[in-house]
Amino acid sequence: MRPHSLEEFVGQRHLVEDGRILTQALAGDLTQSLILWGPPGVGKTTLARLIAAKTTCRFVPYSAVLSGIKEIKAVMAVAEQERKRNGTRTLLFVDEIHRFNKAQQDAFLPYVERGDILLVGATTENPSFEVISALLSRCRVLQLEPLAPEDVADLLGRALEDPRGFDSALKVNPEQLLRIAHATDGDARRALTLLETAASMVNREGGVPRVLDDKLLSEALQRKHLHYDKSGEEHYNLISALHKSVRNSDEDATLYWLTRMMEAGEDGQYLARRLIRMASEDIGLADPFALRVTLDAAEAFGRLGYPEGKLALVQAAVYLARAPKSNALYTGLGKAEEDVQRTAAEGVPRHLRNAVTDLMKQAGYGKGYRYAHDDPEAKSEMTCLPPSLAGRRYLKADEAD
Repeated sequence: MRPHSLEEFVGQRHLVEDGRILTQALAGDLTQSLILWGPPGVGKTTLARLIAAKTTCRFVPYSAVLSGIKEIKAVMAVAEQERKRNGTRTLLFVDEIHRFNKAQQDAFLPYVERGDILLVGATTENPSFEVISALLSRCRVLQLEPLAPEDVADLLGRALEDPRGFDSALKVNPEQLLRIAHATDGDARRALTLLETAASMVNREGGVPRVLDDKLLSEALQRKHLHYDKSGEEHYNLISALHKSVRNSDEDATLYWLTRMMEAGEDGQYLARRLIRMASEDIGLADPFALRVTLDAAEAFGRLGYPEGKLALVQAAVYLARAPKSNALYTGLGKAEEDVQRTAAEGVPRHLRNAVTDLMKQAGYGKGYRYAHDDPEAKSEMTCLPPSLAGRRYLKADEAD
């Protein structure tokens, strides 16, 4: 069911509509190497093939999963010969380009630089982290978005009618198509696979077309699989969303993002550590008990684990979202760290030093110290910072109390 023309292509309107960035490339006038970045099943390979179908360049598809440096050099050598002999450029499509290591990616550079090849790379990972900067600077990065549920449902509807698909042999109602679309998070490939799975479960006896019922569809969908990479960008995107929802006192968003991470299999101990951090960074002195709540939640999860320990994490997260907010400790620590780094490490003022020997007393240790419990004026009259930082305020008076 891979689209054979732009008319069959769904989604990515920000890239393929008239006047958009890919208009010229899809008209056969690609002049710059591209990196197509987006989640699985959103059209990266399809766009590359549609571009190749229109170009006058020699098209070479290539998979980083199946090939190594030896194959890269062989392809590059042929591309160089074709350019010199016939003036023909090679459009090289590299699927999963992020799987190449630095040395393998380096091998592309001279050929891209000379114009022997136009590189179209596809990646599900953030190119900023996975593609070397020298290659990245020579390419235009285009970000593809997950398909909208309506687009996925439209694609599935075509598959039901198209001779390449079910050719009207299966009937699925629009609500069922949307259920599949919502279960696959904008991944067209997964959606088509789920539709095929559901179709295989329909009783083949009886008349045609066969009809998919809701019970069979539920069995085919089973448990939703969430796109998540514990060490990749999505991990950091989701924890950022959770932290900022807590900071914004949005308890519903806090519960949603935390649940989404737990359902995707995130380490509960990691989530507990982040909640402890939030308690000090974003609540701090506004509600000192928040730190105790998060520590107790971490201990509870450590004893219970999944699934029983989920509620302890949820309780702590929602408590943080509802709690009053103060970042005074966070900003104060930052100012103090900056002063420690930029100023000389002055000695402790003598009046703050303990005179534990006679020699120390003779040197003036402890001289001038005032005991605040007996001398209330000491709080305002006796300085405790080094001389160069006298009067420096890291916390506002009301936040320090």
